[in-house]
Amino acid sequence: MKHILLIAALAMAAASGCKKLDQEPEATATKSAIFGSERGLQLYTNSFYNNILPTAGAIVRGDEMCDFAARTSIPEFLTANGYGPVQGSGWNWEHLRNINYFIQNCNSPLVSDEIKRNYIGLARFFRAWFYFDKVKRFGKVPWYNKAMSIDDPDLYKPRDSRALVMDSVLEDLNYACNNITINDPTRSLITKYVAYAFKSRVCLFEGTFRKYHQDSLAAGLGETADKWLTEAATAAKKVMDEGGFNLNTSGGSASSYRQLFTSKAPVATEVILSNICDASLSVLNDANWYWTSATYGARLSFARSFVNTYLNIDGTPFTDNAGYKTMTFVDEVKNRDRRLQQTIRMGDYKRVNGNSLEAAPPVFSYTYTGYQPIKWCLDDVKYDGGTVNDNSICIIRYAEVLLNYAEALAELGTMQDADWAKTVGALRARAGITGGLTTLPTVVDPYLKNTYFGDISDPVLLEIRRERGVELAWEGFRFYDLVRWKKGELLTMPWNGFYVPALDVPMDLNGDGTPDVCFYKTMPSPTIKGVTYVNVNATLNGSTPNPQRLSNDTYGELTWLKNISRVFDSKKMYLYPIPQNDILVNQALDQNPWW
Repeated sequence: MKHILLIAALAMAAASGCKKLDQEPEATATKSAIFGSERGLQLYTNSFYNNILPTAGAIVRGDEMCDFAARTSIPEFLTANGYGPVQGSGWNWEHLRNINYFIQNCNSPLVSDEIKRNYIGLARFFRAWFYFDKVKRFGKVPWYNKAMSIDDPDLYKPRDSRALVMDSVLEDLNYACNNITINDPTRSLITKYVAYAFKSRVCLFEGTFRKYHQDSLAAGLGETADKWLTEAATAAKKVMDEGGFNLNTSGGSASSYRQLFTSKAPVATEVILSNICDASLSVLNDANWYWTSATYGARLSFARSFVNTYLNIDGTPFTDNAGYKTMTFVDEVKNRDRRLQQTIRMGDYKRVNGNSLEAAPPVFSYTYTGYQPIKWCLDDVKYDGGTVNDNSICIIRYAEVLLNYAEALAELGTMQDADWAKTVGALRARAGITGGLTTLPTVVDPYLKNTYFGDISDPVLLEIRRERGVELAWEGFRFYDLVRWKKGELLTMPWNGFYVPALDVPMDLNGDGTPDVCFYKTMPSPTIKGVTYVNVNATLNGSTPNPQRLSNDTYGELTWLKNISRVFDSKKMYLYPIPQNDILVNQALDQNPWW
């Protein structure tokens, strides 16, 4: 990102008199060099970006554990006895001290009040981000608004209430929204509209968490849900009305969505904040390697249950189609929401290989279900090995803000046709969908309700949840969406793949007349050149259970790791445990329930 060079400059400035910024300075002169000029404040606050914001890799991998992601192995968190306080992590606070130290010392009379407020607003934005991550993971945490010293008695205090911490987070965000004055067309720095967009994310999470988790929260906390939902809607509306952002439609419905994830420079019309890569600075990401390698990463693939939620191009549910359960891959992906073809390998998808452009159907050395993602990948095999991708990785984009606004209004029961049209309707129009764009839905989709959200009977809220899943897939939102909706049991859904009508019959996956894959129990002879052969026998080598089967043995949906159970204990798993080592250090900490 842009601030990498500034961080290097800050390190050189600090070296003149201060060993580390997270330690007490040894001389007033050193503090003055940093806090006595706008340049010093800028250099210091740029250190927050790399420490607090998610890395490109973290976003690319963000949906490693969610309901729609089949993967190489069961996440340790979802195994019966594989995760607990001993394995716990994330209880780290060093970056918070850096922020609080800055806020305490940003008071030099040599700098104007407006400039100081701008940089204090920036610091408070990052403190809010830091604490939001902590609250999502652990629930209650200790609130620190000062730089702690090793002899401070508050260093080992108990956890504060969720209400105190989240009210403090909201105060920080409000200060940031009202005082940040940075203008940044590169989409790499924090502006007031980044702060408002993030505020809409935080408040939507907290409002829905309080609404759906009332039985496990402190008395009265659930009654405040509407306050947070109103804050979410108001913050999102501020971005919508004043931010100057729009949905990217360049290139039409067949490519405008995916441009957001493959462009080298952020698509500034829609991207609000981005992690920018720059080959000249050797700042790159490994998205292709992660999403195409047969050995590196989690080999994530969509489950068919989720692919079924992509609408037909006319806006009707795909699962209303007669015979959808036995449609083969080449047919089921036709005439669908065009985000599907920009999210997985299908149809006439091609990749550059040297000097040629080659058909690239799903590759079963990578995918387990047949639904192989392409969302973050560049369409050239030269990027497939190592950390060599130079596409920017968006952290916040306008589409999320629209969805935050829509969901907050739906939860409040105040959504109108006009709100639908400029949020969900606009997103679907960008995806080429032609029906249901201007008026609120009135009919519940039984598939969506029965498969995912059995406790929701409002067709508007159901469709917003569908839209959020489709629009934001593989961007790292899904796990905590399930957490706030109290739908953790969806993490144990079967990992199913596309329909295979028969063994030993090669399947053409992209409709080009060339067979691509064949499923067998006994390897056919002779084999066909270019066809991948996949063993779906009950065992491998006569004894090892085969993790990849067909649901009806000789035909049916692909299944993956059905022989290994996943567990979600709703009593405890909406929060992570406090790591055992940290409780041993600070015995005033209490453990999260049932851990």
